[in-house]
Amino acid sequence: MTYLLVFAIVILAIMVVVSLVRGIVAFLQSARLDLENPAEADRVSQLQLKQNQMMFARIKYQALAIAVVAVLLMISR
Repeated sequence: MTYLLVFAIVILAIMVVVSLVRGIVAFLQSARLDLENPAEADRVSQLQLKQNQMMFARIKYQALAIAVVAVLLMISR
């Protein structure tokens, strides 16, 4: 059971990093588009929406990882 929970923590940590990187990429793209062509407000708002979705996903995966760590600590005692 412990190995399964450790594996879940590793997978959730990877998901946190992936969503963080995707959010940063969306932020950089929206900033670049905003600076290069301010008239493309629709494309920038789509990228900002993606950025918000990735932030929510990162928070969700972090919360799940913390919950799994708490379960792991309860089992180990």
